[in-house]
Amino acid sequence: MAMPTVLDLIGETPLVEVTRLECGPCRLFLKLESANPSGSLKDRPARSMIEAAEADGQLKPGGTIVEATAGNTGVGLALVGGRKGYRTVLVVPDKMAREKVLHAQAMGAEVVSTRSDVGKGHPDYYQDVAEAITKRTPGAFYVNQFANPANPRAHELATGPEMLRQMDGNIDAVVVGVGSGGMLTGLGRCMRSASPKTEMVLADPQGSILAPLVETGKMTAAGSWAVEGIGEDFIPPICDLSLVNKAYAIPDPESFATSRELLRSEGILAGSSSGTLLAAALRYCRAQNEPKRVVTLVCDSGAKYLSKVFNPAFLAQEGWTHPERHGTVRDVVIGRYNEGMAIVVRPQDNLRAVFSRMRSSGVSQLPVIDESGHVVGLVDESDVLAALITDTSGTNKAFERPVKDVMVTRLETISADAPIADLVPLFRKDYTAIVMDGDQFLGVATRLDLINYFRITT
Repeated sequence: MAMPTVLDLIGETPLVEVTRLECGPCRLFLKLESANPSGSLKDRPARSMIEAAEADGQLKPGGTIVEATAGNTGVGLALVGGRKGYRTVLVVPDKMAREKVLHAQAMGAEVVSTRSDVGKGHPDYYQDVAEAITKRTPGAFYVNQFANPANPRAHELATGPEMLRQMDGNIDAVVVGVGSGGMLTGLGRCMRSASPKTEMVLADPQGSILAPLVETGKMTAAGSWAVEGIGEDFIPPICDLSLVNKAYAIPDPESFATSRELLRSEGILAGSSSGTLLAAALRYCRAQNEPKRVVTLVCDSGAKYLSKVFNPAFLAQEGWTHPERHGTVRDVVIGRYNEGMAIVVRPQDNLRAVFSRMRSSGVSQLPVIDESGHVVGLVDESDVLAALITDTSGTNKAFERPVKDVMVTRLETISADAPIADLVPLFRKDYTAIVMDGDQFLGVATRLDLINYFRITT
């Protein structure tokens, strides 16, 4: 008997019930598409689209697969294409989580990063870049998940029937998102045929044009959003919005918070788009006056978003940790010492520890805090480098020197309640701003922190 390959493990994902979140009168179920081999539901259309291209001769042995992707489709294509011996080139917007890019590259895909702040028709838009690469690459096949009929077919013929079978044919509503539109269209067609009573509910990031279009019938200007994989600034050709009964626009903070709550409450590690779907599903369930059986999907694993959804520093950088605004230096500080987020060292720590902490946190200077919690110095990369170069006993010995031997003790402090403009003179003198809340150390403010402050407040 032949053993299954990894491609045989795509699909037949488990379905579980939510038991610890408030669902009003409804029962809410999650189909764990994160259980697919590459960790997302995109393995299904990836295999479907590649096999369709093989069948009609668009993709031949030795060919190249090219795709514009938010990440998961690309990883799925790298999985399937790699197993089948194809070269895979992926064009991704630069807002994508680093984990997904590294995953695709580790599977052998070539990744081209392009701008996420431009729309369709701009030469740097990720779909336009993918089309250009396809035209100049012999034997290339542009997957184009946004217009490829094999995309929704994967969900119509497999995901939908699985879901109905697992729910004993009794589903009142399915909550989905739209990236390419394949899942909405495929599941919607399946339900329309096999379960006409089932409502299709759209979960959309706030800033996307799709939810407003469904709810008002009007095309609005696209905004921006941090959630990955769903939400659009155009209507994908394969996306059939006529299948949708209701739509919810979910703000990024709510999506991210819902993903974190799902892990805490249910033990399910899910990504940012899953947080959007779950937030919309919970809104739908809580709005009902009678019991309903509702299904949504865990689109991918939260392991792909540890640096974003589950990273307190990222949440603080987005202004979600402290949404209130004071108009003072306090607003600029991201890593706050009293919340355990500031990266610091002790006077007795050695320079090896300083380097390790700088490298892991991506900073170039660290405040030095004594046992009483007082700031007694500052050490930056130039201090460490000077010690390594000038120590006559060698670099190994120099790395063992304590921080107190090389730190700067003349500090420029600034009150957390000072006007933000007071930071500028410090930065012009190349000082790092040590921010004090009364006599307590609040954190460090850098030029990058100030730039980030202006980004999230404009």
